[in-house]
Amino acid sequence: MKDIVIFGTGVNADIVQFYMREVSGWPVKAFTVNEQYLKGDTFNGLPVVPFETIEQTYPPDKYSMFVIAGYHDMLAINANKIQEVEAKGYEVISYIHPDAPKDLVHGKNCFVMQGNCIHPRVVIGDNVFVWSGAIIGHHSKVGSNNWFASGAGISGNVTIGNNCFFSVNCTIGHGITLGNEVFVGANTLTIKNTEDGKVIIKESDKPIKLNTKQFLRMSKFNSL
Repeated sequence: MKDIVIFGTGVNADIVQFYMREVSGWPVKAFTVNEQYLKGDTFNGLPVVPFETIEQTYPPDKYSMFVIAGYHDMLAINANKIQEVEAKGYEVISYIHPDAPKDLVHGKNCFVMQGNCIHPRVVIGDNVFVWSGAIIGHHSKVGSNNWFASGAGISGNVTIGNNCFFSVNCTIGHGITLGNEVFVGANTLTIKNTEDGKVIIKESDKPIKLNTKQFLRMSKFNSL
């Protein structure tokens, strides 16, 4: 394995570095961002260098790269940056936690945390992020540039397009197909095929009129 440079210095880059270096012992050596976003010379104790000149200090023949520019614009920004990284000659790597099934088929720049329930016979494309606690059911096929937040539940034999976002505790029913650029909100249930560009959200539960002290007194919660 080559040494690794991570594109990004946000909270998600912090998490990626933790798993690569602290959990799996991968050789993360530096971070990079575009020069206009530089906020300092170091991040998490490692150098941060401008992406415009990255190959001068961390050349592609000695370093691989992972891109985590965030999930903004349905991961389109991340996907575009991957193209720029590859144009400079870098290999783009994936991090798949050892908990994942051995037959998981995945593309480049994928990140799969520990504690997921990914069934056998699952295929995911490029630039797919699966946070802890998500479920991807058997024989499901996931396109590229997709983000699965913690607790997202994808049933078996589901087909998912590109550039979709699945929020916390959403549920996708068995055997359905979702198009591209679908946003699925928290605590939603989707059991029908969904066209491109659809947004599925559930209204937030309204707080009751009692304040906390009144609720505790009237519900006898403290006596449980």
